[in-house]
Amino acid sequence: MTRDALADTRLPDDPIAPPIAHARFSIGDVVRHRMLDFRGVIFDVDPVFANSEEWYQSIPETLRPAKDQPFYHLLAENLESSYVAYVSQQNLEHDDSDEPIEHPAIAGLFDRLDDGRYGLKRLHRH
Repeated sequence: MTRDALADTRLPDDPIAPPIAHARFSIGDVVRHRMLDFRGVIFDVDPVFANSEEWYQSIPETLRPAKDQPFYHLLAENLESSYVAYVSQQNLEHDDSDEPIEHPAIAGLFDRLDDGRYGLKRLHRH
């Protein structure tokens, strides 16, 4: 049966599958924000936006990213502090500095930095 034929068999109340979003980054990747001055290591990935609507609306409209893309949870740092960030794929790029992230939670989740990536501790692997 073709995809179009399957679509025609859907009942009116059947849920519609969300579009498939492909993550460019993985857990352990060191990334930097394209517009803001911070970098971090990815510790979780949401295939599409999964934060609160209040959080989303707090982003200035001119900077607000689309929801239908991967969003990443980062152990982030800037010159002043360490924190957890939630960032859309469109606003991230690989960080090629080979500098470690100095976030205090790194040691609890990851082993060492190797070739621009942190290895997830065996305890946290599925």
